[in-house]
Amino acid sequence: MAQNTSREAAKKAAQSGTMTPRQIWIVLIGLMSGMFLAALDQSVVGAAMRTIADDLGGLSLQAWATTAYLITSTMSTPIYGKLGDIFGRRPLFIAAIAIFIAGSATAGLANTMVELAGYRALQGLGAGGLFSLALTIVADIVPPKERAKYQGMFLAVFGTSSVLGPVIGGALAGSGELLFIEGWRWIFLMNLPIGAVSLFMVVTFLHVPHTPRPQKIDWWGAVTIVLAVVPLLLVAEQGREWGWGSPLSIAMYATGLFGIVSFILIEKRMGSAALIPLAIFKEPTFARTQIMGFIIGIGMFGGMIVLPLIIQVVYGASPTEAGFLMLPMVAGMMTATITSGRIMSSTGKYRIFFNTGTAVMFFGYLYMLLMLDASTPIWVISIGMIMIGLGLGQLMQTTMVASQNSVDAKDIGVATSSATFFRQMGGTFGVAVFMSILFGQVADKIGGAFQRADVREGIAAATQDPAVLANPDNEAILGVLQGGPSAAEQITLDSSFMIGADDRLTLPFRIGFVESSLTVFLVAIFFVAAAFVISWFIKEIPLRDKSASQEAAESAKTAGMSH
Repeated sequence: MAQNTSREAAKKAAQSGTMTPRQIWIVLIGLMSGMFLAALDQSVVGAAMRTIADDLGGLSLQAWATTAYLITSTMSTPIYGKLGDIFGRRPLFIAAIAIFIAGSATAGLANTMVELAGYRALQGLGAGGLFSLALTIVADIVPPKERAKYQGMFLAVFGTSSVLGPVIGGALAGSGELLFIEGWRWIFLMNLPIGAVSLFMVVTFLHVPHTPRPQKIDWWGAVTIVLAVVPLLLVAEQGREWGWGSPLSIAMYATGLFGIVSFILIEKRMGSAALIPLAIFKEPTFARTQIMGFIIGIGMFGGMIVLPLIIQVVYGASPTEAGFLMLPMVAGMMTATITSGRIMSSTGKYRIFFNTGTAVMFFGYLYMLLMLDASTPIWVISIGMIMIGLGLGQLMQTTMVASQNSVDAKDIGVATSSATFFRQMGGTFGVAVFMSILFGQVADKIGGAFQRADVREGIAAATQDPAVLANPDNEAILGVLQGGPSAAEQITLDSSFMIGADDRLTLPFRIGFVESSLTVFLVAIFFVAAAFVISWFIKEIPLRDKSASQEAAESAKTAGMSH
């Protein structure tokens, strides 16, 4: 009875476009659980992938299970945004959760790596909607002035799940069997109960008013955005393996460029019915904010990819331990996101966080550049992580609020999905660039470290120490060191030979990895500096006092009265 009353109250609130704080919170819990699943699945698989690949006998195909998810989730984001504006957010969000649950169930039952890649692609199709529609629905039910404090929690969930992924993935992969099912399969199967709760909450309590907008569906826009995005994501993910100048990579660049040009021409012709209407980019605040979001994506994923590797290689942590050691970055991100959201809501000002966020992030990377070496204590690195997290936390939600606030209520879905899309593309580009820099240099840097007198003396002393020779933890690294400087290549394939080994034996590998990481931070600084400059040219538009639903309901009422 009480549930029916709550449901009726939600429907009545939807008609007016105004919801009580309690009704908003009930909807938000359902939305946040959906977004948590999608964000977690971006990172949770990485820590368990070697176990999964060994079990399914497809080590050479392991990258495709990650790439398939990334491609479909990124590609579908703008499509969900536009379809949500046309048909309404509620049915599409329900469909996205259902697709994600179906993808999770099938991925948990996969028998080969090819099957797993296909099911991960299905999961990604659902995840694209969970990312963009969750934040769009918040915009529907909460005014821009109040939205920052709510969206801050969403983006804190996104950042937290991205870092907790390796912890959960590593723990489940290492657990052997759980309830007579291989541990790694629970990475996907755990989504089923959480997804079911999210689906129940959304179906029962999410009633967002929707003003029907009869429009041609931009099918050719959807086709060409796939043609533009998929080849570029493929080459970003696989380019290091293929070779950036290989015929296959060049074919991907050409296809992606053709897709981008075709997409722009079709969107221009489709006008307001376009998948991403080009007219919204005429608003300077919106256009500059998308550039900002792309650069923030580069900075965010650059730190999130390289820092766990440093923790594992230089400090000998397992993937699960690395996830826990990344918690200072999560703490910084959550603190800044929630605090900046509350300040935004009380003052209505947001541009200051573009300025301070990029500045703090710049100093975070500069701190890493100055303080990191092979002997730096982990607590010193944690301070840098907090700074990077504090910078990111200010920027992520400010980008979203500024994007949504700079467009009309009818385009709120397109604006949200565009901001998400550009951040994800920036993240993918950042990972490709930073990983190429890191692994392109690491062998040479390790080779250089082998030439240092202190390193050679340390290795010579260790290899003559009976205690070192008798310790089984040193067996693997002693075998690698017999290859001399050519052993440097080994770290790009597998660094597990360093775990538990004598510090004198691991020193050249740690020095080489740190020096390569410093180059990554140096490049990241230039990207963040560019974002800092752009931040001063973003015009602040006063935050509106009404939600997108209220504005749409009032517009419909006014239109009805005029008729």
